[in-house]
Amino acid sequence: MKKTILAVVADESGEVFEHPELLMAGMNGMTARKPEEDELIPLPEGSRLFTIPDTPPVGFDRRSGKLKTLTNLPKSWGGGKVQAVSAFMTPAFTRTLLPAAAYVDKPVELTLWSYTAVGWCVEEERFYVAAARVDRNQQWQPEHFDDRKLEPLVRKRVTEYPENRLIEQLSRCALDYHCFAAKNLFFDRWEAPLPTSPTCNARCVGCISKQEAPDCCPSSQERLTFVPTVQELCEVAVPHLKRAENAIVSFGQGCEGDPILQTDTICAAVREMRKQTERGTINFNSNASIPDAVDKLADAGVDSIRVSLNSVQEHFYNAYYRPQGYRFADVVDSIHRAKRNGMYTMLNYLVFPGISDREDELEKLLELIESAGIDMIQMRNLSIDPLLYWNAIGAEGSGIGMKRMLDRLKSAIPRIQFGYFNRTRENFYPPGFHEDWPLPAEV
Repeated sequence: MKKTILAVVADESGEVFEHPELLMAGMNGMTARKPEEDELIPLPEGSRLFTIPDTPPVGFDRRSGKLKTLTNLPKSWGGGKVQAVSAFMTPAFTRTLLPAAAYVDKPVELTLWSYTAVGWCVEEERFYVAAARVDRNQQWQPEHFDDRKLEPLVRKRVTEYPENRLIEQLSRCALDYHCFAAKNLFFDRWEAPLPTSPTCNARCVGCISKQEAPDCCPSSQERLTFVPTVQELCEVAVPHLKRAENAIVSFGQGCEGDPILQTDTICAAVREMRKQTERGTINFNSNASIPDAVDKLADAGVDSIRVSLNSVQEHFYNAYYRPQGYRFADVVDSIHRAKRNGMYTMLNYLVFPGISDREDELEKLLELIESAGIDMIQMRNLSIDPLLYWNAIGAEGSGIGMKRMLDRLKSAIPRIQFGYFNRTRENFYPPGFHEDWPLPAEV
């Protein structure tokens, strides 16, 4: 049975409701269109809805079928101003469409969140979102992160290591910024963070730890202000590697610049970690801007690398990352070196409907996967004001659709894995990883 998906809007107070006269629309880039049936799923548990402040919603009139921008509620409903609504999805889901809204009319830059189209299914009486699941890992569900249990564990660890600045930093990340990875450290489980670098050699438009432009949106958290010592890094990492369930420690976090600028310290720390334990997985998240550093990291014992990029096309990459002292060619070289050095090689692909699903982007992505032997693409939603991003990278037109893009990738290269999270060494190549998209094997 064909579903009726209504537009979801909010009044001035932020109350969210379905609009009975407006059908849901989504946006691919800045082009509004009707969602395809396979682009929509029920709102995942743990997701949240929020308003897009003072921004008119866009939908399709149920009677005429024409695209309509809604600025006010009907007079019978009070006639007040109306705002667009977005979903912020729980991890493991990649959006397929942006919320349909008149972004050019919004008065402010939006916060650094990932904006996803949402509607209301009349027949099922529940919310639907434009998204697809790309990872089965359940460890990152909000239900696993109870702060009532967390706080005493944080206090205990800080007391045990009163001189360790990194533990103090991670206590703030866990309690103030609600970083799930930092919380994992204190819960003694899964993937834990090792922020290391206070500096960066890129000036990303959507940087979540440092925004240089005073009139832009604020960063999500404060950046690390020091370089941890080898001892501080090992005091965090070694106990976690030794005793945590599905233990991973990862350099390259949201509260730092890029760890590749601290390669010597990290290599020394990794060697010391491996002297003390062979257990667990050591991962490196980075912009991979220094190819020689990738060789050193592999030699020191780093197991996997996740290379962040918003596009495999140099002009889009440069417009977003604004690299300082390196070139896009260096990133590509690093990806090839990582795989040649035996590292499990992933792309932290910051996806955006209308950019990631362009025909020219898909062609270049397929070339890179094949030439470098990339193992996984983590389909991460780029958190940024859609209009700010679109204008910053100078994009035009629209793409083929995220679902179609992913299907095409999997059809062309069946071995490629999709995901959202880093994996342990034991699960780099799990049985069934070659199965049809979108659900990889349990990790």
